[in-house]
Amino acid sequence: MVTGAGRGLGREIARLLARRGHQVLVTDVDAGAAAETARLLGGTAEAATLDVRDDDACRAVAQRAVDRAGRLSVWVNNAGVISTGPAWEQDAATRRFMIEVNTLGTMNGTLAALGPMRAAGRGHVVNVVSLAGLVGVPGETVYSASKHAAIGFSLATLSDLRIAGERGVDISCVCPDGIWTPMLHDKLDDPAAALSFSGRLLQPEDVVRAVERVLDRPRPVLAVPSWRGLQVRTLDAVPGLAVRLGPAIQRIARWQQRRYARKLRG
Repeated sequence: MVTGAGRGLGREIARLLARRGHQVLVTDVDAGAAAETARLLGGTAEAATLDVRDDDACRAVAQRAVDRAGRLSVWVNNAGVISTGPAWEQDAATRRFMIEVNTLGTMNGTLAALGPMRAAGRGHVVNVVSLAGLVGVPGETVYSASKHAAIGFSLATLSDLRIAGERGVDISCVCPDGIWTPMLHDKLDDPAAALSFSGRLLQPEDVVRAVERVLDRPRPVLAVPSWRGLQVRTLDAVPGLAVRLGPAIQRIARWQQRRYARKLRG
């Protein structure tokens, strides 16, 4: 089961699962996009329309997967949205939408998956989060907050599973740097999105490889690339320094963003 799999990274993760022999249920809020991904995958792939903000709909899709395949082995929470700029420039509806999709959507999907997985005694939830979940990101303030909440929920839920004595169900968070997907395609000239271009701009296949790594060897958090994870965790450990360095980091990121724009536009 993959959410937000109608295009971009979600579609490539669905391809990965199909290659690994899974019967894949492709979901997206865009029914046509989900159907197109399922068509491209072929075989036993199916499509379903899913708004991850709807808890009942997530549970219904989980049950559909169990009814179809007998069990739910992997659920990937990939759906996400971003709106950039200082929080004071965003209206309440924009802020709420990011929290509902990125945070509540991750919660809804995780809990929907845990029902059949706990009953079977095995399963793996993979939450595609972001490096923005590991450190506060200027210009992506509410987005960063929504991703922090997603990681906090994931790690605490994994701890609850272990406290309850459940060892066969895993939750992994994959936290990539900026990815060249439709989410960033219109952000090349957006100064508020500069921090997404401050490292090595990833391709979807870079993140797909990371998802495969956690499927083979579950771990609570995997940053992509690992050096960026170390970098942002260091900044997060000294928040006062991170705030003081904010303007300089923003200037460097903006320069890098312009560089990417020139390169990508030829």
